[in-house]
Amino acid sequence: MASILHTTFMLMVLVSSSTICFAFPGFSFGWGFGGGNGDEPFGGGQGYPGLFPEFYSLSCPQANDIVMSVLESAIARDPRTAASLLRLHFHDCFVQGCDASVLLDDSAMFASEKNSGPNSSTVLSGGPNWELPLGRRDAMQASLSGANNNLPPPNSTIQNLIILFRRQGLDEVDLVSLSGAHSIGMARCTTFKQRLYNQDGNNQPDSTLEVTYYNDLKTACPKAGGDNNISPLDFESPARFDNTYFKLIMWGKGLLISDQVLLTGNVEETMFLVKAFAEDDALFFDQFARSMVKMGNINPLIGYNGEVRKNCRMVN
Repeated sequence: MASILHTTFMLMVLVSSSTICFAFPGFSFGWGFGGGNGDEPFGGGQGYPGLFPEFYSLSCPQANDIVMSVLESAIARDPRTAASLLRLHFHDCFVQGCDASVLLDDSAMFASEKNSGPNSSTVLSGGPNWELPLGRRDAMQASLSGANNNLPPPNSTIQNLIILFRRQGLDEVDLVSLSGAHSIGMARCTTFKQRLYNQDGNNQPDSTLEVTYYNDLKTACPKAGGDNNISPLDFESPARFDNTYFKLIMWGKGLLISDQVLLTGNVEETMFLVKAFAEDDALFFDQFARSMVKMGNINPLIGYNGEVRKNCRMVN
């Protein structure tokens, strides 16, 4: 289940953005067992022993085709499915590692991670094609406290984001590139209402918000009520993965606090990367793929650890 879930996230990216498919036909970084190719522009994409792209080539050679077929149907019914799945991947890997624990329901032994604050809010998606190391097994427990403590909330400061990413072995390059998944997807009003009406506890909006964008957001997200109203994370190209997300941040039009602080948080490296990705979409696509592989290698269960779950919602 964990490896199929991880395959789903990669293939989901392809069917959610025709731009990526045409820009990088058959794109492969050569990652898998043993690590990267050594010519990374910023950060590496280290391999994880026991995981490799051909893991299911004998036991289930049709795995990719099966997942792709299901995804195409699901996204045709609701395009936001792609964004939801990528968010699911991020939330899974940041709690106990990439082990599909996020799928488990409540049980007598543990509380489900689905009940955490971050797992009931924002939606996002996006990314290029990459070669996928497979072979993960499934967790036999979940961690609600881990979800609440390790998942970055939408009002995170840049310092908090850096701490939470470093806790997972991810650096500032990974932070900025993976944030670019907000290129498509939606967020609920409750995740950015603070920016509009009470950013610093003084009943004033966030001063970094561009004025016209601020007024538009107030229409979509009133001060009273409307918490479940949704707005696109990238309003200029909400259904297409590209680097417009970073351009919007440069213009003071990042939706979430955790988006805009990549530029306004006064951390030199994240500021530089926002500008670099805004100017060069190919650079962003390249690094996003590397960071996705790196995130997918956070503490996977391999060998005889964990189990192969028969029902994705409960342990065997």
